[in-house]
Amino acid sequence: MVSQEGKRAQPFADIFNEDEAEKSFLLSKPTCLIILGKPGSGKKTLARKLAEIWKCIFIEALEVIQTNINEETQYGLKCQELLFKGQSISEELVTEMILKKIESPEVAHFGYVLCGFPSLSEEYMTVSQQIEKIKNLKLKPDFLINIKCSDYDLCQRISGQRQHPDSGQVYQRNQWDPNIIEKYQKKEDQHEEENEEENDEGNEESEEQEEETAEDPAGMSEILHQLVQRPEDILENAEERVGTYKNTMLHLLEDFMAEQSFQYLIEVDGNQQPDDIFVVKKNYMCCYCCFNKQDELLRVLSSYKQIARRYRWHRSRWGQACPVALKKGDIITGNPNLAVSFLGKMYMLSSPEALKAFMLNPRPYLLPPMPLPPCKVLVYGPPCSGRTTICNLIAQKYKGKV
Repeated sequence: MVSQEGKRAQPFADIFNEDEAEKSFLLSKPTCLIILGKPGSGKKTLARKLAEIWKCIFIEALEVIQTNINEETQYGLKCQELLFKGQSISEELVTEMILKKIESPEVAHFGYVLCGFPSLSEEYMTVSQQIEKIKNLKLKPDFLINIKCSDYDLCQRISGQRQHPDSGQVYQRNQWDPNIIEKYQKKEDQHEEENEEENDEGNEESEEQEEETAEDPAGMSEILHQLVQRPEDILENAEERVGTYKNTMLHLLEDFMAEQSFQYLIEVDGNQQPDDIFVVKKNYMCCYCCFNKQDELLRVLSSYKQIARRYRWHRSRWGQACPVALKKGDIITGNPNLAVSFLGKMYMLSSPEALKAFMLNPRPYLLPPMPLPPCKVLVYGPPCSGRTTICNLIAQKYKGKV
């Protein structure tokens, strides 16, 4: 009778083990995306927005070069040397920096959003070799986002771009062309008048918006005469770049996308505004995050309304001990000023270096072999009883320190 009752499952017991759930998350692969499309279709803008909202690492040639130069890495010093000599940075060096960034600890934890690779330049690797490199990555892309746009619309958009020589800011035609700005303002005024008729409370907000829209043209008029057209934005050059893309890369990319599951291939209209495209991406990918990051989703939802009083954060199983030091077999008390939270638990780090390493990628310091505090053993006895020998044998067996 007792055995039958013991076999009965407890109806209100939690069948999920917290340690196993944390281990499963730490072993899971981070979300990785790659943005594809014709030159000038807005790959970089979309990739930067996605990386910002999904907390991924944005990887692009110019971004990687600037990061290495700012951090004064080995690659950054090479780039500085070439630039000081007036030489261009080789395609081989750029490719090495991109692949090195993909293999970095922070990317292994946060994932990446990659754009501009494969590139049209075949100075170092052909397009087919670059695609094979993507297929053989340790962190393969989970989603392929292809921005589609007709050749005519794309070339018209590129030829309408202007750049401010001092700031380097690029303005689209609807930002600097007075005729288009005037049409946009008329539409806004009509929309505001309709809102005023429906709701009197919106009067103050509409007045503020009118002031803002009135200030924008004045601000553009001051720099309008300074804007210049870059050589790559000339219509003939833009058409040549698009033609080169179609002849060199398009068919290979189509074969690459055909190999992917339709669930993970997203095609969007490149004629939309960047913000509209970004919203499409976010709504489309919510289903993926619900299945692969349920623990994170539940934590977000639980923060909306507290049903009862509870402790929101828990101390880690190692208390105030530094997990980075424990991974090395040392017991060092962490500094409360260097505390971070991860997966609902608090971890205290012992030094800024340990904090930086843990922030880049905490997974190695939490995965098995678990960084448990090493056991302390005291061996005592009379003189010449073999205390030293036993200590050395125990240390050798359990990889401890005497």
